[in-house]
Amino acid sequence: MSDRIPTASRPAGETSSELECFPYSVHHADEGVCLLVRMGPYRILLDCGIDDISILKKGKRSPPADLVLCSHAHPDHAQGLLALHQAFPSLPIYASEATTQLLPLNWLGTQNIPQFCQALPWRSPVEFQDGLSAELFPAGHLPGAAAILLTYTTPQRTYTLLYTGDFFLSNSRLVEGMPLEELRGLKPDVLIIEGSYGTARHPHRRSQENQLAERINRAIAQGYCVLMPTPTLGIGQEILMLLRSHHSFTGRDLDIWVDGMVATGCDAYLEMLPQLPAAVQNFARHQPLFWDERVRPRMRRLTPQQRTDVGKLPCIVITDENADLQQYCQPETGPWLILFPEKPGRLLPHPQSLPELAPQPSTTVETYLLAQHSDGPGITQLIHNLRPQHVIFVHGSPAYLADLTSLDELQNRYHLHSPASGTAVDLPVGDTFIQPAAPETNYEGELNELGTVITITLPEAIIADPRWRVFADTGLVEARWQGEELVIRGLSQRELLNQTSDRLIASEVSCCATCKFQRGQRCWNQSSPLFGFKVTPEGYCPVYERSSNEE
Repeated sequence: MSDRIPTASRPAGETSSELECFPYSVHHADEGVCLLVRMGPYRILLDCGIDDISILKKGKRSPPADLVLCSHAHPDHAQGLLALHQAFPSLPIYASEATTQLLPLNWLGTQNIPQFCQALPWRSPVEFQDGLSAELFPAGHLPGAAAILLTYTTPQRTYTLLYTGDFFLSNSRLVEGMPLEELRGLKPDVLIIEGSYGTARHPHRRSQENQLAERINRAIAQGYCVLMPTPTLGIGQEILMLLRSHHSFTGRDLDIWVDGMVATGCDAYLEMLPQLPAAVQNFARHQPLFWDERVRPRMRRLTPQQRTDVGKLPCIVITDENADLQQYCQPETGPWLILFPEKPGRLLPHPQSLPELAPQPSTTVETYLLAQHSDGPGITQLIHNLRPQHVIFVHGSPAYLADLTSLDELQNRYHLHSPASGTAVDLPVGDTFIQPAAPETNYEGELNELGTVITITLPEAIIADPRWRVFADTGLVEARWQGEELVIRGLSQRELLNQTSDRLIASEVSCCATCKFQRGQRCWNQSSPLFGFKVTPEGYCPVYERSSNEE
């Protein structure tokens, strides 16, 4: 019999059951996902996205689990698998066929990577041990991404656990969405689900794509070069397919350059073409999926020798998210628009965080939304269709996960859990429903009317929530009525930039919009009290100097 899950961190008073979950890592910050599940006598490791696997070894020679199941090939779910295999060569590791093909991209600098991951079929239960089986369902998000259904059967009853990994209900350019109809009414005892975006609501996927294409199109029309740092797999290839097929770019005399590991990721997609949706395979029959210099817009791999020449004419460059951007934004090139993908809770990069670009007034930094995970309504929709008894939220900031566990529509129907790393969760299965109290997320304040000004005062405790930095990023808010309630939200810099581009400010007005020190909507005059801060176009300070373009 296998050892039980560590119980040192289990809250006092809890009793053990046939189902337990011990999260080594739940991806609250930059850490990856690594979950140990016990079903009866068996231990199953779900993903290994941690860089340091010493926590799994603990000085022992025996493996930390009986088997490992990997949901998909992104580093935050898979980067520790090679080290785990090297430490325990006999430990079986399984994933979908497409994931086994993409996994080596996590260790491109490593020589002679063994084929240690075994492929499992879709929608076909595979028995690993007596009474223990697993079945994979497509999860959207990334080619090969799988939702994993674990089943443990005893003479008394059958226990089921579904782990979504990262999932996306909507279809994207290269991946079909999770097939909700196949999972509807499954009623697993336990659902382990990601909550990357918390309760946020996003526009429809096609609307997100159109907004991004329109922003790139506008920048190219204004003579800008567009630089887009992206991860190796996923969003970079999605953007390339968007640009290849969107009406704003079809047939356009334009070069799209792909550099670094993103180009290697494109090659990996081409090698697994039969694993991609039928529509993508049909597209590839008529023209190359990625590398094509014949059909406009031309898509080319960027060589090191070409980097100094790229940007002298409007173009699009997609490169690695950690690349040195200065190698593209060279003198006598541009101007450049740098577009970063939005991540939950991440602010627009400050120009000072890009020191090599900060002095260049011709560089603009913005973000865009092209979500790869389901939003709040998508998360609740999946839960209500599955109808589990226990729901464990992982993969998201604690504040976002707390939002989900506080939803009345979930509180009233399911046992909700949002464990921290290292805290075991016992999962008793039965008819009794005892739901712990939801975390407090309300803040009481005061409202005062002072002539033509209304002030709303909130307690300082609200600042402790990490979401406050995003809410208060620009210092501007928008209020609107929603029935009898007044909803207030912070305005992001991306919205302000879009508003500013559409707003005409008279050239004779002395304000930040016409000041020579305002670049990227920040003040770069060291003599100004606003130095380093975001400024509104209508702002003004005593050391204002008119831009030479306005004189």
